[in-house]
Amino acid sequence: MPSHTFKLNGEQITVEAEDDVRLLWVLRDLLGVTGPKYGCGLGVCQACTSHINGKAFNPCSVPVSKIGAEDEVTTIEGLPATVGKDLHPMQEAWLDIDVAQCGYCQPGQIMTAVAKVRQAAEAGREITDADLDEIRNICRCGTYTRIREAIKAGAKNM
Repeated sequence: MPSHTFKLNGEQITVEAEDDVRLLWVLRDLLGVTGPKYGCGLGVCQACTSHINGKAFNPCSVPVSKIGAEDEVTTIEGLPATVGKDLHPMQEAWLDIDVAQCGYCQPGQIMTAVAKVRQAAEAGREITDADLDEIRNICRCGTYTRIREAIKAGAKNM
């Protein structure tokens, strides 16, 4: 069986999996990283959103063979370490605003929010309502108003 090496949440790992296995299943089933959730398997609902090299992506849509040894995958479990704290400022904002209801989509929502705030910062500006309108993560509970509020609050502390 082929071996695949990449950095996961700050640690270089090697895992054996067939080349066509989606990264989401490698993370969840082989490595026990369950923060990224399975929703649709097509990259539409974005419940699995994680970061690859600092950018948001959906591991349900990416075969593990497309991840190289130089790639760094960050899931919600590894997000706090990116700021050297117990919780990332976006996670703190989520708790302060009491965003979650069922909570299933929240890891993907938070990972998308962090990537979107970083994208705005790289462009030299603060996050705007237009940026938030681009976010397409699905929340079955409909907490979109609180999600937007939490993103704005978290952005202030990032």
